[in-house]
Amino acid sequence: MNSRLLTNGMIDVSNPNIAQQWYVPIEIQMLQRWLLCAVLMNLIVLGGELLRSDTTGIYLTGLGVGSLMITRLLLPDGTASWQRWAALGFAAIGLVLGLVSLWNSDLSVYDYWSRGWLILPAALTVSWLTSASIADWCSGISADRAEAGLARNKRLEVTLEAVGSHTLLIHAVALVIIPLVWIFDVAVSPGNVLGGEIGDAFTLEHFEVILGSPTFWVWTKNSLIVSLGTTLLGLSLAVPAGYAFSRFDFSGKKQSMFAFMLIQMFPGIIILVPYFMVMKTLGLLNTSIGLIIAYSVTTLPLCVWMLKGFFDTVPRELEEAAMLDGCTQLQIFFKIVLPLSLPAVAITALFSFLSAWNEFLLALVFNTSNDQFTLPVGLASMIPSTGQRWGDFAAASILVSTPVVILFMLFQKSLVQGLSAGAVKG
Repeated sequence: MNSRLLTNGMIDVSNPNIAQQWYVPIEIQMLQRWLLCAVLMNLIVLGGELLRSDTTGIYLTGLGVGSLMITRLLLPDGTASWQRWAALGFAAIGLVLGLVSLWNSDLSVYDYWSRGWLILPAALTVSWLTSASIADWCSGISADRAEAGLARNKRLEVTLEAVGSHTLLIHAVALVIIPLVWIFDVAVSPGNVLGGEIGDAFTLEHFEVILGSPTFWVWTKNSLIVSLGTTLLGLSLAVPAGYAFSRFDFSGKKQSMFAFMLIQMFPGIIILVPYFMVMKTLGLLNTSIGLIIAYSVTTLPLCVWMLKGFFDTVPRELEEAAMLDGCTQLQIFFKIVLPLSLPAVAITALFSFLSAWNEFLLALVFNTSNDQFTLPVGLASMIPSTGQRWGDFAAASILVSTPVVILFMLFQKSLVQGLSAGAVKG
């Protein structure tokens, strides 16, 4: 290859193969990415078929994965027309395998979704490989048409990338939405069973049972006391500690921060026995105070790290200017640093509240009386070894999750600011 471009940026027409080397249709570029993604998804589907022990599904999905892999390997590069026909043939095989797998009258929504990850990529490949633009590119095109193709690529690239990104995002959202839809359906369905079609019946009897139960309100009161107490005690300790670690140098500072980080690496269950012995010695079993102290100590290291990262971003020049104006260290902290740190304090408070609201293990061990149960322990008591009350459990789960959703909606702005506040220093 002697020359690739002319001085004016146009493709050199002296080399007849230069057009293919400089121009690749956007369809081929996208197929290289999307077929790889389709192969990975079909491998996940294959794992699901193995768990279901569906022999037919295993064979068809396995063959489909092979056809998509070979199709991607054989995608044309503009140098040989046989690659296009070979890739087209294996894509057609994958399409046929997907359609054959639909030859069953008893298919669920999952079955249609899993088959779709074989049928749609294969059908798209067949459609694009049989298009006139791909056929012309594989047989050789002129420089002028290659330039037009590059312009076309630029127009379509944003749209096609958006389609691919949104497809993956929809699947990510579905992983969160589907369990919520399922548990809501159980909560509004008659009886206490997990089966049945979604939306086949509607009743509010489970919510009436839960809201009319005095025990549920006792659990709610206990959770509110423990969560609010943990938040207040945790903030009163974490805020000054985070500021001290950020602004002052003292003996053992690095070792203390390393110890805070090290504590987070170990599961909480390893401190269960020491915690229990301490609470028993102090007479704090079956009390809200005991849980508040335990939760505050557990969440303190991470809260200190979060607040220290934000305090590091507050310019020291502001404090120095305030000191020149005669402010004391406490005045600087309360009148300058703390108001600027409200987003970080809000996210730390939210973290402390939710940690206490959702914690199960310590509440189960420290409290043996039903009158001292928090909501997670109370919900677990609704699923005994016999006579499961799945409908009541689902309704209670929705009611317990509602305050969390409300808090996230109210503090959404502070949440985003607090999470990104310590990302960049300065």
